[in-house]
Amino acid sequence: MVIIPNPTEETEATLEPSPGPTATTVPATEEPEDEPQIEVEAGSVTLAPSKDTTLYEASSDYPSNGSGQHFFAGSTGRGSVRKALLAFDVAGVIPEGATINSVALTLNMSRTQAGAEDIALHRLLADWGEGVSDAASNEGGGTAAATGDATWVHTVFDTQEWETEGGNFAAQAAATQRVSEVGQYTWASTDEMVADVQSWLDDASTNFGWLLLGNEATTQTSKRFDSRENGTPGNRPVLDVEYTPGE
Repeated sequence: MVIIPNPTEETEATLEPSPGPTATTVPATEEPEDEPQIEVEAGSVTLAPSKDTTLYEASSDYPSNGSGQHFFAGSTGRGSVRKALLAFDVAGVIPEGATINSVALTLNMSRTQAGAEDIALHRLLADWGEGVSDAASNEGGGTAAATGDATWVHTVFDTQEWETEGGNFAAQAAATQRVSEVGQYTWASTDEMVADVQSWLDDASTNFGWLLLGNEATTQTSKRFDSRENGTPGNRPVLDVEYTPGE
């Protein structure tokens, strides 16, 4: 008699695991996700002045040139001083919270009888006006001030005055440029210029612009620059500003 093994028992025996080393499962290392990168594009803008004019040294008659095509800095052949004023609407164009990176002011000097002279930018410490006065000819002597004009005596003719005749401005120059022959000149970016424009952006109520101070120590040093009303657009003042927008 032949005995045939039970198929079920054979199958179960076959499925029994054979002894061997114990396998260890190593979890896969997860790659850390990259932090999202916020790209902030730098911005740049070219500003035209919101106002500009000349202070003509005179304690009476009060000449001005609010709407003239030129402004002046330095001293005339007779020793009468000229100081130019100009301002830019920084907060009206550059976004709030931006960081100012660089600033450059370019002016066209269109008339001179002087040699090379230093022209310095000084931050103005009081607000001032620009009226409709418009001097004739080369505009070197100005014309009678109109309502709202800045003059040697007045911040706004004829209701408000400078604390000091000839304008109130910071003692330290924000920048200085050597100006000689007729042509365009650029006051390149300085830390002080950047700080001025940043302060005007952060608090527009302090934005009174810059005063151009020429050589007043001797005669016949005056330089004539073209204003925002000049008939040649390419000769008008421009302020180039580079900035980084805020978050």
